Amino acid sequence: SKKSSLHPPTTECCLSPSPQIYPIHLPRETRTRRALLICNIEFEHLSRRNGAEVDVEGMTKLLEGLGYVVDIHCNLTSQGMAMVMKDFADRKEHCTSDSTFLVFMSHGVRAGLCGTKSRDETTDILSLDTIYETFNNKSCRVLLGKPKVVIIQSCRGGKKGYTLVSDSGDPAMPVPSSAHTITAGLEDDAIFKVHLESDFATLHSSTPDTASWRCPVKGSLFIQHLIEQFQNHACNSDLQEIFRKIQYSFGKFPDQLPSQERTTMLRKFYLFPGH
Repeated sequence: SKKSSLHPPTTECCLSPSPQIYPIHLPRETRTRRALLICNIEFEHLSRRNGAEVDVEGMTKLLEGLGYVVDIHCNLTSQGMAMVMKDFADRKEHCTSDSTFLVFMSHGVRAGLCGTKSRDETTDILSLDTIYETFNNKSCRVLLGKPKVVIIQSCRGGKKGYTLVSDSGDPAMPVPSSAHTITAGLEDDAIFKVHLESDFATLHSSTPDTASWRCPVKGSLFIQHLIEQFQNHACNSDLQEIFRKIQYSFGKFPDQLPSQERTTMLRKFYLFPGH
């Protein structure tokens, strides 16, 4: 069943069977996985995100099933979101954890996520760079070498996510993808160098400049699809394969396509590595 698929196999091992797979050093009983979930529903100047409560409930149950204790924060300004992220990055539990999930759900623009006081594309916006700066290997050393999974449910603009394709010889215009740079060269402990930003896996709900869709009753389409694919495949698929399955599940919904971006994973991440 879907519910049982979130539970790890009884033969779960504590060591990675391959250097190409992120190691899980501690058994489930002693590791302290934590996840951060920030969801803005009520805004002073923007419309209420009806159905977002369903997203919070669904994501919380999913993450708890994956073995994470979920820190939930709702209705924050951009400054409030930044402070909550900083406090979460400083949590000692990350020392005895193997990974983390960072989930953000709000109104959004191309530049980032809207805080509760946002009026337009420039006021009270949390830059996406702030997420990576807070949890990179310089600012959050306890998560060095550990997967940091970033899930972002928000609009990234108002454009439609589809194009009309005819049978003529004119090629369809490709959807633009955002460029990203992985910076290396941080000197750590004056002994060896590590990448400044590594081990991130990011899945946006839509491609740049396009909208994300939400049902006032069932919640966001992206979160619905994400939960279903994790429930079905977390037991035996690595994270980026699950991401691909989520993207594939939107094949018959041309208005929206989830996008993997700024992903710097160096190995495969299996949530239940003993399978």
